[in-house]
Amino acid sequence: MIKNYFKILLPISVGVFCIYFSFRNINFSDFTQYFFEINYAWVVLGIILGALSHISRSYRWKFLINPLGYKLGLINSVLAVFSAYLINYTIPRAGDLARATMISKYEKIPLEKTLGTIVAERAVDVICIIVIICIGLIFEFERISDKLISLTQNTEISTILICFGAFILLLFLFNRILKKSKHYKSIENFFLGIIEGLSVIFNMKKRNVFIFHSIFIWLMYILMFWATSKAFFELHEITFFQLMISFTLSALSIMFSNGGIGIYPLAVEESLGWYGIQSTTGLAFGWVSWLSQTMMVVIFGGLSLFVLPFINRKKS
Repeated sequence: MIKNYFKILLPISVGVFCIYFSFRNINFSDFTQYFFEINYAWVVLGIILGALSHISRSYRWKFLINPLGYKLGLINSVLAVFSAYLINYTIPRAGDLARATMISKYEKIPLEKTLGTIVAERAVDVICIIVIICIGLIFEFERISDKLISLTQNTEISTILICFGAFILLLFLFNRILKKSKHYKSIENFFLGIIEGLSVIFNMKKRNVFIFHSIFIWLMYILMFWATSKAFFELHEITFFQLMISFTLSALSIMFSNGGIGIYPLAVEESLGWYGIQSTTGLAFGWVSWLSQTMMVVIFGGLSLFVLPFINRKKS
């Protein structure tokens, strides 16, 4: 019981703290002024691109289900994916289990099969984000290296890094004890699941189409971020690869709170600050980007949760 409350309250606490931390030195009237001045045509384009990535993810899922001997309807897949994104706003990653359960129920596919395909999806997502990070490092290596050096020269950051290094060393020293814990097994099973998921991908018949959609999904994510930035006149001088760095950090931040609330805009603000963008501008862009995608997920995810039982009532 306590563990369940912890899973819910910790991400919320992280989000609330990040909201407080990001607004502590911000003039709120200057911040809200952006919402009256930006070009919302670019924001709408960003929403469309974000929706296309979700639809592509829904279609790609079919290529993981079909080799298992089952058929996945595109409508059910789209509705389940949008529902999952909405559910992720309650407990991080809870949407994956919900998506697998919905498809298992309505398409009569064993739950362990649908869960296995989602693990394979996550394996591909991990690879895609690593590739994006590498591309960003290649084009922005000087800026990132300078930032890392400045962080190590900061006393507080250095202390945190030393403590983290000491923690890793302790993990290594007590490796045998940790191997007996259930948490170690969970981590081990996660990486084994990634390897197993990748083996499925390499053995599928329409592998090229699957890879195309994987690239398309993450390209739409990045273009969504880029299009929304164009709504801000102050961000027109930021290059595409600089935005890619900001996108990567904000995308990684989502796992730490419910749907990225609080921490996503903060990550955007901090990363754009590396390139001389004022905190108010970066924070406003972060919130516009997050709110626009959240509104899309809430609207379409809510409709999906409502519609799914009706179009599958005969199957139920």
